[in-house]
Amino acid sequence: MATAAHCLMCFEALDAQLEDRKPLSLSEIESSWALYTSSVSDSSSSEAKSPIPKAPALRRLADADSSESSSSASPAWSSSTPATSISSLSLGASSAPLFVTWNTVRGDDVSLRGCIGTFESQPLSIGLPEYATISALHDTRFSPISKAELPRLQAAVTLLTDFEEADDPYDWEIGTHGIRLSFTDRGHRYGATYLPDVASEQGWTHDETLYSLIRKGGWMGGRSRWKSLDLKVTRYQGKKASLNYPEFKKWKDWVASKQ
Repeated sequence: MATAAHCLMCFEALDAQLEDRKPLSLSEIESSWALYTSSVSDSSSSEAKSPIPKAPALRRLADADSSESSSSASPAWSSSTPATSISSLSLGASSAPLFVTWNTVRGDDVSLRGCIGTFESQPLSIGLPEYATISALHDTRFSPISKAELPRLQAAVTLLTDFEEADDPYDWEIGTHGIRLSFTDRGHRYGATYLPDVASEQGWTHDETLYSLIRKGGWMGGRSRWKSLDLKVTRYQGKKASLNYPEFKKWKDWVASKQ
């Protein structure tokens, strides 16, 4: 299952790319994140706190960044309760197929800014930073994300599981399954995918989802003909975690403040 630390890794990888510096590793982020969430928990229950240990990850991030003043708002994690120990952050697979999605957030409006992933299982320590930068800078539907855009961004990570060949194109549940569709028409092969949350967020029916996905794959045939296509559908599941830039910045400033 994706975690807030995975989203931090995406922001850290993109921020490091744009600043031409070496990013923290996933293990370093998980270590500092565990200390950070512990300090947030401690500060909410008592004003007297023990000093927070200075992990190597904290020193390296502070060296790489001259921090600005931190946000006064407390984190509001959008996927799951923040973990408070390294062991709880490390639960789950160390490798998985994954997608990284970037969104632009303006008030209550969230719009897609980039999304690329892979169905091949990746070590998360490698796949997350790689696809964070690919989806931010090389999604051909959008211009590359600039550093000036970071404060308006949301990073979302979906780890994919439970791949199953569907019995027919309708053999999947909206809100539960993502679908990977493939077909051949007049000698051309087509394919595309929607993650598990897409159809439910758009309010689409099965027909609307399938037709949109066919178009996404590049098929330009007549609308009256799409149901005659021999569609092959693989369904899969995946839980998404998402995190907004101010939350990343608050963690990053906290890290720098411990030096």
